[in-house]
Amino acid sequence: MFEIRKILREDFNAVLGMMRRFYNSPALITNGSEKIYAANVENCLSGSAYIEGFVFLDAEKIIGYGMLAKSYSTEFGGECIWIEDIFIEPEYRGRGLGTKFLRYVKEFYPDKILRLEAEHENSKALAVYKNLGFKELPYLELVFTRED
Repeated sequence: MFEIRKILREDFNAVLGMMRRFYNSPALITNGSEKIYAANVENCLSGSAYIEGFVFLDAEKIIGYGMLAKSYSTEFGGECIWIEDIFIEPEYRGRGLGTKFLRYVKEFYPDKILRLEAEHENSKALAVYKNLGFKELPYLELVFTRED
């Protein structure tokens, strides 16, 4: 049976390696950077109020990770949990682990608005999200960063 738990210091390198593969996959438009990956994991480990990290385990083996970001949505009038990353090693995909993680988040944050982003080409993930009650929003999101 698969287990989900918070990221621990000893998980740092395993999660970093998965982030590299995830952010360089067709599932995302942006590639990120080593600096961003390391900062994300470090912020999960340091108890940031804005991000939480989880690892997915098969026995003791890390087979994936997930990250959540916290914010407030004036659009929906409440606290918001962004499901930022979900990565599962290819040989473990299709076994319900993504669904288990999303249900875990829904149960842990029952009164929060849950949001996520996905690429239209990621049809398998979209099917899972829609099956769990997520609805597509029909607008474009824009971003400005200091690095641009």
